[in-house]
Amino acid sequence: MTFDSHAKLEQNLLTCALCPLRQHAIGPTSYNGCPESPLAIVGEGPGGVEDEYGVPLVGPSGQLLDKALTSVKVTRDRVYTTNVIKCRPKGNRTPTIEEGCFCAEKWLDAEMASVKPKVIIALGSVALKYLYGPDKRITKDRGQWFTTKYQIPAIATYHPAYLLRLTGKELIRAKWEVFYDLQKAVAKCLELAPDFSLQSAEPPNLLEQYKTRRETRRAK
Repeated sequence: MTFDSHAKLEQNLLTCALCPLRQHAIGPTSYNGCPESPLAIVGEGPGGVEDEYGVPLVGPSGQLLDKALTSVKVTRDRVYTTNVIKCRPKGNRTPTIEEGCFCAEKWLDAEMASVKPKVIIALGSVALKYLYGPDKRITKDRGQWFTTKYQIPAIATYHPAYLLRLTGKELIRAKWEVFYDLQKAVAKCLELAPDFSLQSAEPPNLLEQYKTRRETRRAK
């Protein structure tokens, strides 16, 4: 699908009811951040907090992502953040590959055509499989550059929800791996778009920013 503007794309996305996932969600979620950014982050799908606010990665996983991005001098208002899946799966389960493909072919493909980022960070297995291939594994393929179906360079790393389930040495190791993966993505982005700043002086409060949208969604 193609749209005259990114605002029109989002308007259509937020009214989507094309698949069964919509039946169990408050509504589709869209994106947050900067559509003009050369760096896009693609996650898996919304959790409970994201379903409430209508935007991706603003709950516990998103807050951990913010901390990781801060460590590589990036703030969320200076990147474009979205998900493969737009509606929260029932029970907060991991979306299937088939669900990811159906939704992403309708919406993520249109987003990437509109935003045209120069670098993509794939968070987690669902994003990796859609952007790279169904046989790819996050434990094996993270940290390696690949070319997406959009002909845009991308690198995959662990989804922050995975880090939240780890403890001890496994958590320390995974956090360092994420840090190095993000470092690579930022370096590539600055190489391809040296005049774009990826960091604001004051990090955004995303929950406050989308408070009105949350209230509107809860009133439905």
